[in-house]
Amino acid sequence: MTDRREFLVASAALFAGTGRADEVQKSPLGIVIHSYPVRSRDRGFSDPLAFMHFCHERGAAGIQVPLGVLSNAQVRGMRSEVEKHEMYLEGSVRPPKDKADVERFGREILTAWACGATVVRTVMLGTRRYETFRAAKDYTAFAEQALGSLRLAEPVVARHKVTLAVENHKDFRTDELVGVMKAIASEHVGVCVDTGNSIALLERPTDTATELAPWVRSCHLKDMGVEESADGFLLAEVPLGEGFLDLKGIVGTLKKARPELRLSLEMITRDPLRIPCLTDDYWATLERVPGRDLARLLALVKKHAPKEPLPRTSKLSADDQRAAEDRNVRRCLAYGREKLGL
Repeated sequence: MTDRREFLVASAALFAGTGRADEVQKSPLGIVIHSYPVRSRDRGFSDPLAFMHFCHERGAAGIQVPLGVLSNAQVRGMRSEVEKHEMYLEGSVRPPKDKADVERFGREILTAWACGATVVRTVMLGTRRYETFRAAKDYTAFAEQALGSLRLAEPVVARHKVTLAVENHKDFRTDELVGVMKAIASEHVGVCVDTGNSIALLERPTDTATELAPWVRSCHLKDMGVEESADGFLLAEVPLGEGFLDLKGIVGTLKKARPELRLSLEMITRDPLRIPCLTDDYWATLERVPGRDLARLLALVKKHAPKEPLPRTSKLSADDQRAAEDRNVRRCLAYGREKLGL
């Protein structure tokens, strides 16, 4: 964690050349730290307080960011600034991998609670299922470990009255994640519904939202573009309203299930992801998925093929990448304010 001097230096760099916060209309959307993968490499950018000020300056309703373990003084400062700017705060945390890791997890949950976060997002697999496992037994072992991890986490979040929101992170198919929620059966463990991730596992976004809605506690809102490829398709986040998702319908479904739900923008500006669903390796852990799902998804890809190739950013300079990701986030915040009717 940066000290006060480092924070002030970082803040000065972040806000240089930007408009005043009071000149920006507030959006109903918050921002996930992962919306800024390039800027996150800058020293001090991911400091929760610095990131909150950065997002406030852009008119965001709140933030979702890892908080780690903060000192009492840092907690007081964070909570004070959140209340001052009338922003929401959600944390992000690694689940406990075993009993020995519960203490670390507990300290981070305590920090989140003390800062005013009532929801903390987590992922059970930090990678993508189809790129990680080459045998069904390996995925089964992961799924069992993930369930065990959540059983260790549940008493901790329940004690602090914090909700742990498990993201559909290209790991569980929706029916599998629903099974996890039913197995845990706790009001303190729910789902962070990412509106685009499950496309990579051959699920249609509206179906994912509908089936996970009973457990939704957090949301990564994004729009998606798709493009055909020789071994499957390409998948990319695009500015809200420029992809094929029925955003109003999805948001309506989730908000009906949980009216107080906060929508956090995750607009990751990057090259499209390769989804090799026509290769043998992809199916190593997905043999139970019906061919109908593959056919429906490929038909969807064909129907929504872009007129021009999806954007690529890896060949841009670092400065141009930074500009592109900020421009895309600002466009999304404006879309949320002007088009979603929230």
